[in-house]
Amino acid sequence: MDDATAETFKLTLEYDGSGFHGWQRQKKDRTVQETIEKALAVMTRETTPLIGSGRTDAGVHALAQTASFRTSAGLNADVFFNGLNSLLPGDVVVLSCEKMPDRFHARFDVRSKRYRYHILNRPTAPAIGRQFVWHIRKPLDATAMKQAAGILLGTHDFKAFEGAGSPRAHTVRSVTDSTLKITGGGNLAYDIAANGFLRFMVRNIVGTLVEVGLGKFTIQDVADILKSKDRSRAGATAPPQGLFLTEVVY
Repeated sequence: MDDATAETFKLTLEYDGSGFHGWQRQKKDRTVQETIEKALAVMTRETTPLIGSGRTDAGVHALAQTASFRTSAGLNADVFFNGLNSLLPGDVVVLSCEKMPDRFHARFDVRSKRYRYHILNRPTAPAIGRQFVWHIRKPLDATAMKQAAGILLGTHDFKAFEGAGSPRAHTVRSVTDSTLKITGGGNLAYDIAANGFLRFMVRNIVGTLVEVGLGKFTIQDVADILKSKDRSRAGATAPPQGLFLTEVVY
């Protein structure tokens, strides 16, 4: 790539994470990043690294993941949009492609992200869409879960909800939305938005809220867990298939 003539593009992506071993490129396993980079290489005839807004784990989905790349191929955004969608497999789609200022960076320029986690609470497992929900047979107290979710609003140290073995420079995050919605038919949707997320943070929060719904934790327990900064006190990590990255804000 000739950096003097290189241009920067931003992709907005939708993907079903069921068949991917997460976002980040790996040596053996199929990933979203590598799949798109291979398609870009066909179009640009050069090695074109793709920078995501952040990682999604194996089995996690995205309705609006973002990524950026630089290329001197001389192709415009419409060509990339149409060309990538013709080359990519059916479980990943480019929703939009935009030419950006050279300084744009898909990860470093992120201001906030939003996730949604889907739970199906009914006795019978779903036949359709089972790869997109956490099915829980035992009745959940959704009202208690909703109240507990509100405790997480604001700026806190979320170390108690950080995945083990993934330390960050600091674990303080500002949560601007933490809401449980009851949508009928046993469907629950948990929405959370923040200026950043720790590894497994959303899934660990969901696992803890489910413990509240099952009557194993009280609402006060959630407040105490948050203050404790102790991961061992929080609930188990919720499975990945219910989690969707829904928005990245710049």
